[in-house]
Amino acid sequence: MNVFEYQPEIVDEEDSGVWLSISDLMSGLLMFFALLFIVVQVQLQQEIRKAQELQRKVDKYEQLISALPIALQNALEEKLSNEYQVEVDRKTGEVKIGDRLLFDEGSAILKSEGKQFLKQFIPIYSQVIFSDAILTDYVSRIIIEGHTSSSGSDTANMELSLRRALSVSNYIFSEEVDFSTKNQFKQKLLASGRGEIDADQSKDNSSDRRVVFRFQFSHENFSELLDQIDI
Repeated sequence: MNVFEYQPEIVDEEDSGVWLSISDLMSGLLMFFALLFIVVQVQLQQEIRKAQELQRKVDKYEQLISALPIALQNALEEKLSNEYQVEVDRKTGEVKIGDRLLFDEGSAILKSEGKQFLKQFIPIYSQVIFSDAILTDYVSRIIIEGHTSSSGSDTANMELSLRRALSVSNYIFSEEVDFSTKNQFKQKLLASGRGEIDADQSKDNSSDRRVVFRFQFSHENFSELLDQIDI
């Protein structure tokens, strides 16, 4: 009889041991998932901070880019003689100069008035372009473009526009024009003839005959540029 009386107690002890093991296992799993959750949250916060820092740098870069055309226009309005009328695009920084200021009709030889203009314009233009150390390396090209109206043949207009761009370029680097960033300017310069490509084909529009200064940014080293930006 005594044997049968002790059997329920033995079974209860075995059941208690099983439930205790399961409880320990569940507690361990709960702790593991709690730690995993904490680790994931920490990593997520780190990634969020990195993304926010990158966005702030991109925003600052965009501010620098957008400020350059405005700074260029302000500098030209302040320092360039009022007798010279140039058009500055406040979004791109593109500067349009009517060809009558620089050349006689059909000619690629700079007029004396055009030379005087370039002596004033180039030092101002170059100073603004190379004023920011971060953006200086990011400016890949400074392009001088010659443009013509649709009057005349395509071939003649293309040739004339290129000769005018080269005439301006050659004069800039002559001994008559002096500015502190001349070497930097020369390394990035590209002369180009556009002919009548961008002209109004329906009529001979005098505003199509112009010389354009514009700059391009390189996107190849964008990540390196962002690394240079302090926030």
